[in-house]
Amino acid sequence: MGSYHAGSCTATKIKISFSLFLLLVGVASAQLSPTFYSTSCPNALSTIKSAVASAVSSEARMGASLLRLHFHDCFVNGCDASVLLDDTASLTGEKTAGPNANSLRGFDVIDTIKTQLESLCPKVVSCADILTVAARDSIVALGGPTYTVPLGRRDATTASLSAANSNIPGPQLNLAALISAFSNKGFTAREMVALSGSHTIGQARCTTFRNRLYNEANINASFATSVKSQCPSSGGDNTLSPLDVTSPTSFDNAYYRNLVSQKGLLHSDQQLYSGGSTNTIVDAYISNTGTFRADFANAMKKMGNLSPLTGTNGQIRTNCRKVN
Repeated sequence: MGSYHAGSCTATKIKISFSLFLLLVGVASAQLSPTFYSTSCPNALSTIKSAVASAVSSEARMGASLLRLHFHDCFVNGCDASVLLDDTASLTGEKTAGPNANSLRGFDVIDTIKTQLESLCPKVVSCADILTVAARDSIVALGGPTYTVPLGRRDATTASLSAANSNIPGPQLNLAALISAFSNKGFTAREMVALSGSHTIGQARCTTFRNRLYNEANINASFATSVKSQCPSSGGDNTLSPLDVTSPTSFDNAYYRNLVSQKGLLHSDQQLYSGGSTNTIVDAYISNTGTFRADFANAMKKMGNLSPLTGTNGQIRTNCRKVN
């Protein structure tokens, strides 16, 4: 009987130890929380917000650029600030990937925010969280919906050029490929259409839409003529045109109205309204801007939750451009 009790006691200890282990593992992979910095860096969010507001008031396009930085970060191995890493002798970053080279911008704004936060609360606020919050604040600064951003992401110590080249959906994709690219990251077709509404702000380079401009039939003739004056059939690759010709610096649902008028700038834009399964979603966002704003905010929250590094994974970079 005594030996049975000893065994039972040992078993209980093992159970308790295992429970404690699970608890500790749970803490290490803790869920993100909106209050993550409330004691460690209480002014983190207000610091990011004012820096973004300043940058966007200086140049409205910067709001779109910061939003795109976050998108291109999250679609490549999760929201881990890998997109911010510069190339070094021992690390190949993502900045030279096809979707990023000569087009991603806003790195200097992130650097400015990081410098301010390092002086306020050294080694506390991650670059991944800065990117996520800056994207939300950019949307709000241009008139878009606000939403709560859970915090506690940590920064990657690696990057993936190959994933950046393969995972970020490009402007030449047709509807099926767009649905698939977003589905691979856990998004529905409706969420893909909502996130595409980010093209209500920002600009694109001539090289990304020249083929549509000169070779596609489902494009408004006067719109095409107007854009051709900025984007010749050869040369001028980096000349910019607004993605939303109607209200390029206002976050609204005009992007979708433009699609119905065949004024989508990118091939991938017009694909959302070309007689396919997403026509009804576009129509819904035109008829109810509140539905669009709610769907967009929810999809942005979901994107910010893509495979974050938490707990003891990753690190808090002191310089967003390089690993500590």
